[in-house]
Formats: sequence, structure tokens, C-alpha cells
Amino acid sequence: MNTSQLEEGHNIYSFAGGWKWYDLQTDDWNTPLIGELRTQFPNTTRWLDLAPTLLDKNYLSVFFPDGIDPVMMGTILYTVVNDLNDKHSDEQFYFYVDDEVLITFNMDEITRGAMRDQSRVSMMHQCASPIEGMFVLSRVILHYFHAGMDKFEHRLRKLESEMRKHNKRYLMDSILTSRFELIFWNNLFVSFQELITASKEGYLDRLDDSRFFKQLLYRVERMEKLFRHYEQEIDTLVSIDDAIAGFRGNEIMKTLTIMTVIFTPATVVGAIWGMNFDNLPLIKFPWGFTASILLTLVLTVGMYIWMHMKGWTGDILRAKSRDKNI
Repeated sequence: MNTSQLEEGHNIYSFAGGWKWYDLQTDDWNTPLIGELRTQFPNTTRWLDLAPTLLDKNYLSVFFPDGIDPVMMGTILYTVVNDLNDKHSDEQFYFYVDDEVLITFNMDEITRGAMRDQSRVSMMHQCASPIEGMFVLSRVILHYFHAGMDKFEHRLRKLESEMRKHNKRYLMDSILTSRFELIFWNNLFVSFQELITASKEGYLDRLDDSRFFKQLLYRVERMEKLFRHYEQEIDTLVSIDDAIAGFRGNEIMKTLTIMTVIFTPATVVGAIWGMNFDNLPLIKFPWGFTASILLTLVLTVGMYIWMHMKGWTGDILRAKSRDKNI
């Protein structure tokens, strides 16, 4: 890979396919360097005019200046994730692609370093056009999505284990946190799905034999399957939590109802003997209190036996193992 440096932070790479990659950095879209690009590549004017308004936005456009050859331009938001820890940084780079040149602005240093790896350099030399170089670059960035999904899956498996053993109320918050995390990654991933579709729109059958397009396409399809799988898994967890909450609520109401019915005789006896009358049954006898208590106990036990024979008590009074799922 032939490299020339315009100034610090700006590199131009020349590849065997006869095309170039301008790897640039800027915070000011009115510098002399930007003016040189406008002069050297007139089709960049539209892109460079729009660039200052695209901060923190995903954007992609395909147009045909001569009615035949496509030009792609836009920005991509992404997150750099380290394989070794949970640290990540939110990034954005700007890109322009035509049949002669790939221009990128403000790519992070980790990705720039990864593109200088010998295997990536070899792939870039094998690219016949700048758009194929863009595909190689996109696959490198998608690696961060795989790393992020690996960490996401680890946390999701831990959540599922906790939910099975101790399905406590706070777990719903954890499930929702996982869902929002998946939405975050999915929103970033949309840019790469759009890149695939826009490339088909712009280059049509010219990509049929492109190995680098197919590699990016298959990686995007892998990620799509992962997202769909995790979405279904989280929906299942929500459904399970709802079902368990409903089952437990029914058990509680059933228990309260049965306890209320069982103690109805005691409530009735207590209400009768609590009346402010002189001529109550057994009130004049020394053994009257004992007799009333025994009557209350007999009626209470009799009520429970009757309900048990009917099969209405079920297993609500049985102790549950701590290892059960609910």
C-alpha cells in the first residue's frame, strides 16, 4: 500500500486496483484542504456543503451526476467496543465514494489502525474499486457489533439464570434494560442495512461478482438473525414474567379466598357471641365458653375438610422448593 501524508492526521492510500483512499480528519469544513477536495473532485461539493449539518446523524445518499455512474455519500454512527472490557466510545465518520476515490473523514484511531493491518491491506489491494474498499471498511466496523452482541448475550444469559432461580420484581427492570440496549445496537445497525440496499441501487449487477460485497452482505445477514433472535428471546422473557406474575396473583387470591371461607364459622360464632344481649346460648353455664370454642373449632375444621373433599384447596398449603421456577 503506497501512502502519502498531506499533513498530520491526513493520509492518502493508493491501491493496486488503481483507486485511492483519502483518510482525513477535520473539525472545520472550511479549511484549504476542503477547498482542494472541491476542486479536485467536483462531485464532492454537494457532500461537503451538507457535512456540517450531519453531526450525530446517520445519512446516506446515492446520486448519478452523469446519469450513469453512481456516487454514494453520507455518515455512519457507530460504537467502538473493546473485546476485553465493557468500555466503548461513540463515533461518527463521513464517507464519499465514486468510481475513482474513497474519502472518509473523522474515523476513530482504533479502526484506522485495524485498516493498516496486513490482512486488511491485502484485501484493499484486491479491491477493484473504491466501493469494494468501503465494503471492507464496513466489515471492520461491524466487528464492534459482534463484540457488543457477545457482551449483551452474556448479560442476557445471566438474567435468564437469575429469573429462573429467583424471579423477583426488579428483574423486569433488567429485562427492559436489555431491550433498550438491543434497540440501541439495532438503531446503529440500520446504517449498514441501508448501505447494502443503496449499493444495490447504485451498482446493480456490477456487484454480482464482488466477493467483498457478498462478505459484507453475509455479515449483515448474520447480524440481522442475531437481532431477531434476541428480540424474540426478550419478548419471551417478558411473557414469562407476565405469566408468572399472573399465576402468583391468582395463587394469592385463591389462598385469601380459601382462608376467608375456612374461618367464616369462627367469624359467625364470634359475631353472635359478641352481641350485647343477656340471653345468649350457653352464656349462663360454666362450661359455656369451652363449648363455644369447641363448636367453633369443629365448624372450622369441618369447613376445611369439606372444601378439601371438593378439591378446592389444591396444593396452596404445600411448601414450595426454593429451586422451583415460580
